[in-house]
Amino acid sequence: MTTNATSREPVGRLLDWLGLRNPRSGAPTDEPPPDPRQTRRALAQAIASFLIDHDLDVSPANLSLAHAAFSGANPQLARKIAMRAQSGEPITQSWLEELAASDGRMPDQADLDRLIARLESNLETFSTHTKAARTVAHDYGSELEQHVVDLEQVQQTGQLVTNLAGLARAMLERTRKAENDMRRSENEAKALRRSLARAKRDAEIDYLTGLPNRRAFEILLEHHYAEAKSECEALSVAFCDIDEFKKINDLHGHEAGDRVIKLIADTLAKISDDHCHVARHGGEEFVMLFRGLPPADAAQRLDEARDSLAERRLINRKTDEPFGQVTFSGGVADVFGYGEVRAALKAADDALYRAKEGGRNRIELATPA
Repeated sequence: MTTNATSREPVGRLLDWLGLRNPRSGAPTDEPPPDPRQTRRALAQAIASFLIDHDLDVSPANLSLAHAAFSGANPQLARKIAMRAQSGEPITQSWLEELAASDGRMPDQADLDRLIARLESNLETFSTHTKAARTVAHDYGSELEQHVVDLEQVQQTGQLVTNLAGLARAMLERTRKAENDMRRSENEAKALRRSLARAKRDAEIDYLTGLPNRRAFEILLEHHYAEAKSECEALSVAFCDIDEFKKINDLHGHEAGDRVIKLIADTLAKISDDHCHVARHGGEEFVMLFRGLPPADAAQRLDEARDSLAERRLINRKTDEPFGQVTFSGGVADVFGYGEVRAALKAADDALYRAKEGGRNRIELATPA
């Protein structure tokens, strides 16, 4: 990618749209905000320009990824694209696919949640009906069995009564078999519910680090936000990102990169407790929630973990080659300092971006709204 004025224009448009251009580069304006139609038109134009300028496929996956970045739904994704553009490295189809794979987001997660909910509901209904049917079958079988016994004990019965008793005995055997079949079905439904519960738990755990994933963190954030708000407690959120992680992967390989991700996960997990939660947000990024701690105190706690890691000099045990200094940067924001949770998350991510621009290996506080 060349650096002439023409090639910088798409990058400039990207930075402008993502709100990542240095605010000192232009004077503030007093223009009124655009109407919704203008906003939608600008979003569509930005997505189209992004795909065309970088010769990317106009595929559902690319459109979904570009929409998430340009609409503000995924600020971390937007920041990665902007940093790539600023560095002058080409934004290729293969890089975009790697970015989508490392992002950790599941586009159909809402559909999956609805499917799981329907399956749980259907299982519960099936179990209820099966149990009720089995009870009825059992009661009917018991009563029928008593009638069979009475018929067989009748003296001097005629052939008709004898045939009726035989028919009743056959019906009783069928009823008992149906009862056993329904009992097995009920047990299978219980086993399926247990498997479903395990699958739901697995869906909320990051396979590499063992930490909660983004999906689990969003549920956790919603829960603590409601509780902290009702109890007037402080609530802070932080984004952390491993510094120069691409260089680690390039020099030592992805397997070594995975071990570094685990190391950062363990470092952050050590400062977590019932009021401090850490999750892997995707790729080399982590997110933390501090209940009962204002931003300054949360930042200090996170900075102590950062400083402890920065003092270490690590070696790749597979090759005996030194990793050198492995560090991370972070941004912290007050959840209640903004109009909504999404705005607080974006503020923390912006603070992380400033930490990166300010030299890395540091923790930045978000500017209150």
